[in-house]
Amino acid sequence: MKNSLQLSTVVSWLLGLIILTLGVLNLILIHPVPGLIYILLSLIFFPPVEKLFRHRLGFSIPFPILVVLAVIIFWFTLGVSDLAEMYGL
Repeated sequence: MKNSLQLSTVVSWLLGLIILTLGVLNLILIHPVPGLIYILLSLIFFPPVEKLFRHRLGFSIPFPILVVLAVIIFWFTLGVSDLAEMYGL
């Protein structure tokens, strides 16, 4: 079962896509700076980039830290972002 998907891989892709979407929405609707920051932050969630970090730099970010980072990003987006105010969240 070498090709079986792990739950952490699926969750990483999902979190990366959600944060990438937040970045694109911020880029288009709000301001380019937070949008670009979200887009850059979303890259660390995707497994191919994680493999690149591990191969090139010799370390990778553990999955629990990625989940905590995603929660902080969501909290920041819904708490103080203009994007949350636009949609009444």
